[in-house]
Amino acid sequence: MSSSPNSPIVCNLPRVTIVGAGRVGSTLAQRIAEKNLADVVLLDIIAGMPQGLALDLMEARGIEIHNRQIIGTNNYADTSGSQIVVITAGLPRKPGMSRDDLLKTNAKIVVEAAKNAIAHSPNAIFIVVTNPLDVMTYLAWQATGLPRDRIMGMAGVLDSARFETFIALELGVLPADVKAMVLGSHGDLMVPLSRYATVNGIPITELLDAATIERLVQRTRNGGAEIVELMQTGGAFFAPASATSMMVESILLNQSRLLPVAAYLQGEYGLEDVVIGVPCRLGCGGIESVLELTLTDEERKALHTSAQFVRQNIERSHEILAN
Repeated sequence: MSSSPNSPIVCNLPRVTIVGAGRVGSTLAQRIAEKNLADVVLLDIIAGMPQGLALDLMEARGIEIHNRQIIGTNNYADTSGSQIVVITAGLPRKPGMSRDDLLKTNAKIVVEAAKNAIAHSPNAIFIVVTNPLDVMTYLAWQATGLPRDRIMGMAGVLDSARFETFIALELGVLPADVKAMVLGSHGDLMVPLSRYATVNGIPITELLDAATIERLVQRTRNGGAEIVELMQTGGAFFAPASATSMMVESILLNQSRLLPVAAYLQGEYGLEDVVIGVPCRLGCGGIESVLELTLTDEERKALHTSAQFVRQNIERSHEILAN
């Protein structure tokens, strides 16, 4: 039945909830709104903060020329019906801290956030950004009971972007011409695949010597800590927000982009019951497929070592949550 001329037209616009209104969360809200991807709900436990950030972003709409709604709230009921939920809540790293030092506090925060969010958006796709990322993604998967295609962690997109940046700086080329792939955990045991790194299709092994490539690999592994040490008062947020925004865009627009994300594995790469960074196609259903690259023995060993470390921290997190 068609509506009468006086009936209001109801448009179901996509909605993305961001749990955690800190630097990453608020910057991500800006990215999503200004790309005109979705309306945004920015949630935080601190009264007034997400509301103030949302109002600030709303007041910029006329300047940035978009009409997306940004809502700030402390109530999960306001997140109802979200297509995507991004969890950024948790303590950030401080100088001298590893991502894994955050395990005890952030495990409880992420589990609670995941349970509250899924209760109001049972059909949502979840993206976890909180560190230590691989473990937090696993805990969110358990807390929500979601199939693996609807939950993932943001890691490889950021790590690959850092690797690409360092290659571009070293060669003095346009960053957009550099493509790279980083697998494994989001930490010191990540696995940058130098063989797959190219500049306009030319392998970097043709452009850089082995010692230089290894130096760039190590800087990539230390990329987050380098920023923490420089800033002293917090960690990276611009690039993490951009990386997450790319994942959100691929899902909402059904782009089926091949991106490295932290995914729950069920036999791929010889790994079971662990979340680790691997290349996946992201579309409107979430993770459409996991691509199994042909790895050298050394690369495969490094990936398994990375996965074993994540498993150990998953076990630690279970002990923490049980107490």
